[in-house]
Amino acid sequence: MIEQEVSSAEGTMIAILKELNKSSEPLGSITITRRLKNEGILLSARGVRYHLKIADARGYTHPFGHKGRMITIEGRQEIKEAMAERQLGFAINKLEMLAYQTTFNPEKRSGQLPVNVSIIDKDKFKRALSVMKNVFEAGLCVSDLVAVAMEGDKLGSVIIPSGKIGFATISGVVVNGVLLKAGVPTEYRYGGVLEVKNSKPERFIAIIDYAGTSLSPSEQFIRSKMTSVREASKTGNGKVLGIFCTIPAPAREVAEKNIAALKNAGIGGVYAIGDISEPLCQISVALNRIGIVQLGGLNPLAGAVEAGIEIENIAESGLIDFQQLQPFWQLHVEKI
Repeated sequence: MIEQEVSSAEGTMIAILKELNKSSEPLGSITITRRLKNEGILLSARGVRYHLKIADARGYTHPFGHKGRMITIEGRQEIKEAMAERQLGFAINKLEMLAYQTTFNPEKRSGQLPVNVSIIDKDKFKRALSVMKNVFEAGLCVSDLVAVAMEGDKLGSVIIPSGKIGFATISGVVVNGVLLKAGVPTEYRYGGVLEVKNSKPERFIAIIDYAGTSLSPSEQFIRSKMTSVREASKTGNGKVLGIFCTIPAPAREVAEKNIAALKNAGIGGVYAIGDISEPLCQISVALNRIGIVQLGGLNPLAGAVEAGIEIENIAESGLIDFQQLQPFWQLHVEKI
């Protein structure tokens, strides 16, 4: 390993934030110092504490007493902005890491699985749920299992800010994680906007290559207002968030078995499975591979944004235990 010094105070800050971003638990200065050293960055624990105080003041980190700090939404945004040019391919690396870390067993209905976390104003939360109801009813989601967290609580790897409510939806990466554990490797290709006709996937009208982006395609398409999820949920025709990936052709039987087990556990999201080496939704597929189209886990939130509700969406934002989830229909809104 070649040791390196961080070239500037801002570079040091980003290096620390990146280490915090990798963790779903608070980290102390000594742990951060050790992890930085493993990356070839030499910085004393005292130096880490100095930069953490600055990060606290800027809102990049949130202190948890002696346990250490966790990164905030503002801290993640700072990483994205500072590292954009250097993070090409970061999105696919994140997906692969979460798939590997998934321990969910659909038959036992236990284990950790990846989620998307959305941050919603308290006074807009009930309206958001009302809008999302139609999307969940139409099945334009990975699952109707969700989790809710109040301000100050942690959901996945996200701390819910003051005045907000956190809303977690299951990420489609859970499918790829379960397939990986069954010996089926998934190649992530594109995140995109999928045109739906008569409640069936027709074609992708916009795609972003996971290998060439540092940001979540779903987040970008929602911000760009390129979806019409509400229309699709009502009429069966519209534009929804979709994911395109492929698997080896010989793995089809194993994949279908595990996808069925997931569905029995209340987790779907697989919209279409193609034929060997045949295009699917107008996207070509390599020799001896099979295309799979998945629904984006953030589709219900895209519908809420279409209705004019401001929401901060953080795709693939850590793991939670399956037992923390509950059906959308069982949320006790009057207690929120």
